[in-house]
Amino acid sequence: MIRVTDLHKEFRVYRHHRGALGSLRNLVSREYRTVHAVDGVTFHVGRGELVGYLGPNGAGKSTTIKMLTGILVPTSGEVKVGSWIPWQDRTRYVAHIGVVFGQRTTLWWDLPVIESLDLLRYIYRIPAERYRHNLDHFCELLELENFLHTPVRSLSLGQRMRADLAASLLHDPTVVFLDEPTIGLDVVAKERIRTFIQQINQDQGTTIILTTHDLGDVARLCQRVMIIDHGQLLFDGPLDDLVARFGGERELLVDLAEHYPEVSVAGARVVEQDGRRVTLRFSRRELSASELIARVSSRYRIRDLSVREPEIEETVRRIYEERLLDQGT
Repeated sequence: MIRVTDLHKEFRVYRHHRGALGSLRNLVSREYRTVHAVDGVTFHVGRGELVGYLGPNGAGKSTTIKMLTGILVPTSGEVKVGSWIPWQDRTRYVAHIGVVFGQRTTLWWDLPVIESLDLLRYIYRIPAERYRHNLDHFCELLELENFLHTPVRSLSLGQRMRADLAASLLHDPTVVFLDEPTIGLDVVAKERIRTFIQQINQDQGTTIILTTHDLGDVARLCQRVMIIDHGQLLFDGPLDDLVARFGGERELLVDLAEHYPEVSVAGARVVEQDGRRVTLRFSRRELSASELIARVSSRYRIRDLSVREPEIEETVRRIYEERLLDQGT
């Protein structure tokens, strides 16, 4: 569905000199530096996939999305979404995609939500029956009824995001690009939007690329993730593989059948002991969970136990901070 091959995007950025002499230099000559916002990115997204596209600020995520939607023209490389080249077939192409940018709205600021949706019906030439069906469906899933007749400027951020999602999907796009769709939302609003995204992907087979800094979105929605940094794609694979490679230490929570004054197991360290509950931390590379459980059960009587994986947020933070992917870990 989406094919990206050796994609590059460069920007020329004006170099400004400060101070009195710098101001004179700025008048006499113009100096620029080249920024490689996207640097040789290649990936393929199949029909119906829901992929998380991650990276720190300035990594190249939004620049990639803007090229995929046809807003920007690449410096070099190839992009094909379905049978379209986004920036060449833009008029026909946009009728088949949906886009949500978390900080911007596609709705008319002073109009009630319903009037914006009615206008989009005519822009996309959506048949009346299909429009009514989709609107009713989205009103149910996103609970739009309470603010359909409210001007967009009077909506809360959560309400506006729900309205923007409905607007982006009214015409049944085959591909949807979501750039920070849950930014700034409270827990309840986030969960409502995540449920909606998941249902649209599963029920309609919509292909979705999701960029986000909220790793709760990724853990909840994405089985596959791509990580970009300094314009280069560093990881592309299942979320479980990312956690397995870079997740660091796991924890084994053990509820003992009786009290032991001291607990010690080879290959793991005790990080907490509260009565009969003991938390052991161990490296996934040095010891499997089953091996550790066998060692614990051979020394102590156990009532219950569970394995706890590291949080996805902690895993991705380690990748960014320690640049593990750059090291070929």
